[in-house]
Amino acid sequence: MGCVNGKCCSPCQPTSDGESREYREATPYSVQGKHILTQIPLESVSVPSHNFHLDYSVLTQRGYYPDSPDKQNQDSFCIRTQIQGNPNIHFFGVFDGHGHYGAECSNFVKDRLVEILADDPSLSDDPVKAFNSAFLATNRELHDSDIDDSLSGTTAITVLVVGNTLFVANVGDSRAVIAVKDGNRIVAEDLSNDQTPFRKDECERVKQSGARVLTVDQVEGFSDPSIQTWGDEESHGFDPPRLWVQDETHPGAAFTRSVGDWTAEQIGVVAVPEVSVVQVSANDLFFVVASDGVFEFLSSREVVNMVARYTDPRDACAAIAGESYKAWLEHETRTDDITIIIVQIKGFSNMDQVGPI
Repeated sequence: MGCVNGKCCSPCQPTSDGESREYREATPYSVQGKHILTQIPLESVSVPSHNFHLDYSVLTQRGYYPDSPDKQNQDSFCIRTQIQGNPNIHFFGVFDGHGHYGAECSNFVKDRLVEILADDPSLSDDPVKAFNSAFLATNRELHDSDIDDSLSGTTAITVLVVGNTLFVANVGDSRAVIAVKDGNRIVAEDLSNDQTPFRKDECERVKQSGARVLTVDQVEGFSDPSIQTWGDEESHGFDPPRLWVQDETHPGAAFTRSVGDWTAEQIGVVAVPEVSVVQVSANDLFFVVASDGVFEFLSSREVVNMVARYTDPRDACAAIAGESYKAWLEHETRTDDITIIIVQIKGFSNMDQVGPI
């Protein structure tokens, strides 16, 4: 859910090894170790300090825009393993651009954010501080770049694995969720909180910076603008509260944090991430990092339950993309861009010997 005018799009983006991933309508199966859907092998990386490994896959699919068939995918993603040459530090991120230059913004941020993180000597000692510094520095660089980010920007949901700890930094309304085994059940636990005007704390924060918070119907005079309660995203997602400059009809942002968006920054939209810290345990099965193209109509629980049905994360990615696409078309005449990273946690034991990070 981006700007009021919808989302522009850009080509699907390469991972750190330069290979491009794009969703195709196909029946997934394996041929000589490669997956027919993506024609890539299943990726895996070790975390030797705690003697476990991560199997992962990524899929990105452009939205269906019947009025603009030539639009390209505006999402991007970044997977970077062994940050700073350290075999115990790995990065996974999804970036959901919005606005006319949203594609350029998401590409810029997915490249620069991880580069700035990797150049920070304090990363392994204080990842939270490094994350905050990297987001703010990336935002400044985007403002100073040749990209017009006055009404364009990107969300960013990122997970940094440092040994047996996940550092999750979020700006915007994309999401990360982890699957946890609880007896015979698998439960979904959000690793991030969507930053939108539906959240009372975020709504009050941007109002204090001068934002008007209204739905489109309220701006256009069809609903009472004095009503300042909108329920939740499930009940009011069809016309969510948005941020507007006083006495103007822009930018119409449905988020309260982003990278870029210089105009919205003047009314309280910030690039400061919310960072959560989670210790991995033997009950943690996998985590998902995805754009709101996935979570707009699927709950965290539904996504986790669906992923849990597949042993191969490539099959799970395809299933989630297909179900998200279907859900969009059940509610609207178009779909959003959809990007999902699934990371399986394999071989972790609470009794494993801890080595140096």
